[in-house]
Order: sequence, then structure tokens, then C-alpha cells
Amino acid sequence: MPLLVMKFGGTSVADLDRIANAAKKVQREVERGYDVIVIVSAMSGRTNELVGWVEGTSRLYDAREYDAVVASGENVTAGLMALRLQEMGVPARSWQGWQVPINTTDQHGAARFVSIPRDNIDQKFAEGMRVAVVAGFQGVAPDGRITTLGRGGSDTTAVAFAAAFGAERCDTYTDVDGVYTTDPRISAKARKLDRIAFEEMLELASLGAKVLQTRSVELAMRFKVPLRVLSSFDETDETSGTLVCDEDQIMEAKVVTGIAYSRDEAKITLITVEDRPGISAAIFEPLAAAGVNVDMIVQNISEKNYEDHAGAVTDMTFSVPVAQVEHARGAMEAARAEGKIAYDELSVDTEVAKVSVVGIGMRSHAGVAARMFRALADENINIKVISTSEIKISVLIDRKYVELAVQALHDAFELEKA
Repeated sequence: MPLLVMKFGGTSVADLDRIANAAKKVQREVERGYDVIVIVSAMSGRTNELVGWVEGTSRLYDAREYDAVVASGENVTAGLMALRLQEMGVPARSWQGWQVPINTTDQHGAARFVSIPRDNIDQKFAEGMRVAVVAGFQGVAPDGRITTLGRGGSDTTAVAFAAAFGAERCDTYTDVDGVYTTDPRISAKARKLDRIAFEEMLELASLGAKVLQTRSVELAMRFKVPLRVLSSFDETDETSGTLVCDEDQIMEAKVVTGIAYSRDEAKITLITVEDRPGISAAIFEPLAAAGVNVDMIVQNISEKNYEDHAGAVTDMTFSVPVAQVEHARGAMEAARAEGKIAYDELSVDTEVAKVSVVGIGMRSHAGVAARMFRALADENINIKVISTSEIKISVLIDRKYVELAVQALHDAFELEKA
């Protein structure tokens, strides 16, 4: 029989009524002739509760025990979903990570997949099981200990199973009915996309769109897994939602597909750094070692007087997540104390945001940057930093202008039009 993977997020299984609603969607696919692997998250709010219990018990907790506790949320959901399906007459069985087994690395709290053997689940399908309900977000380390994959890990689990079992498609059910051209809470003109390319979705996810977890999109793109985003709360059919697919499955790509934004940004500037070969490595190697995720980078002539310095100097500006500012500051201060770099001042601006335009059509169309910059200029929005890729242009602006910038860019590229 053809196989379908269906993933239900926390809001989709938040209580028994919602689990029953999700089970009806699974039953419908079984009736259409599919064997189904269902990947479930913990019930909404349960993971945070479990994390709170761990932190309330042990401030410096053992990561192995953290995983043992936190993974239990998905186990509960899987069991309840299997029970509901059985009550509906659908042959179903729940599976925890170790039962499959989902083999992962031993990096507790941030494990990565090694392999997903098919034998156990395939055998049960052959014996008449129609639905395997698998606890997402978890696996088993080489030593047999439970591992977790990090937040959003159930999305990645679903795509990994779709790849491992050669599923026809991976359907991700969430609290939105698809992927939009931008956040509908900001722009009333936001339009739901019927299709979006893997690369575009990966950029949007990494730039702040929270519909899909970045690792899941990476995995889907690598293994060519068609990925569909649907609402758990609407009636759906084969044309519902947004299909994330290969670029060649999209008839004619628009120049710009979507506008993404992230408010959780900070701008750091090292003022009057030595302008010499190797200075960039001397700055960014300590940041990498400290686990700081550097995004946008610009180097420019220092405003300081050259006469105050023996040699040429420059200013180095880069952006980091707000939560990593102190890690970045510590890494830079340590590098200066060790004599690896020298600078006069470290300036931090935490009142910035990143706004990006994304689209595979940018590869073959000129003038996107000019159009973007003109739209922002017309709204008197100053650009602090710019970065580009083949299908993306990102700018750093004052955070207070985020909504205005998103609306202006959405209008400038006429994204409300199909």
C-alpha cells in the first residue's frame, strides 16, 4: 500500500478533543488506502512544564536525565492517539523512539539522526497494522539512553521517517493553514501560497518564519520529500495547504515569494580594529568557539582618527541573536585580553530587527535590491546593514519600523497577487 506520514504539532493534540480530531484525519487517509505513520508532539505546554520540573529539581542537571523526562510528553500523546484510533476501529500501535529504533548521536538535547531501520514497523504493517503512531522529538543513543532532538524536533522526525520509508508525502498539521507571503498578523494582504520551493522555505524558516523547523526543511530538500503544511482545525482535501517541493514543480516562480522578519537581533560593532590580514579570523573564530551564531557582517572605514593609531584601522559590524549578546561580548573581551585582537570600543545595539525578501525568481531578475531599498527609503527607514545570497536580501533596521517595513515591501513586490 502507499505510505503517508502525518505530523501533528502540540496545538493539534493539546487535549483529548483535539487528539480525536487529529485521529479523524488519520482515519480518512486510511480509508483512502494509505498505510500511515503518524508523528506526534507533546500536548501543547507539556514540554515547557517538563523542562520546568527538571530545572526546579536540579539547577545543574544531568542531560541524560533531562532527555528521559522531557521525552515523556511525546510518549503520552502517542499512546493516547493510538488508543483513540483503536476506538475508531483503525488498527494502530504506538511506538517510542527506542522501539523503532530511531538511532541518533549521543548529543543529549540536540541529537541528530543516524538511522531509522524499517524492519519492526514494516513487519507490523505486514501483520495488519494500518497506523504506526511514533513519538516525535526523540531517539536512542548508541549506549541505549533516550535522546531528544531539540525544540521543533518532531518536524524533523516526520521528514526523516518520510525519507526512510519512501513515503508519498509528509503532511504537517499545525495551527495555520499554510505558508503565507508574510505574517498575516502584520499584513492583512498576506496571501497563502499553493507551492513554495524547498530553498525558499529554508530561507524563510531560517529568517524567522515559524511554520516549519529549519532542520526539517533541510532534510526534506536533501531527500526530495514533498512536504505539505495544513491546518488541523479546517476541513482539508488534496489541494489544501501549501506544498513545499522542488523548484521544477513550480510552474512560474515570482521574483519575490515572501517577506520574513526577526525581531530577536542585535548589532555589535568593534570600533577601530586593526586592518590587517587575518583580523576577520581572529574575530570570528572566538565567536564560533563560544557558540555565537553570527549572521550579517560588514567592514567599513573607522570614524576614529587614523592619527590616533600606528596603522590602518577599520570598524567591524556583525549581527547576532539578542540572547547571544553577552556570549559574544565575553568572547571578544577574552580575545582582546589574550592579545589576539585590539579594538577601542565594543558597541551593542539591541533595538534592531532583520527584514528579508526571499524568492528563487531573484536569480534571473535584476533590480530587486533597488526596488527593496526604494520602498524602505520612501518610508524613511534607514538601513544599517545589508547581506545577500542568490535568493535573499536581508537588511538590519531599527526594530520600531519592522511592521512598516514588512507592509511596505509586501506592497512594493505586489505579493497579494497570485
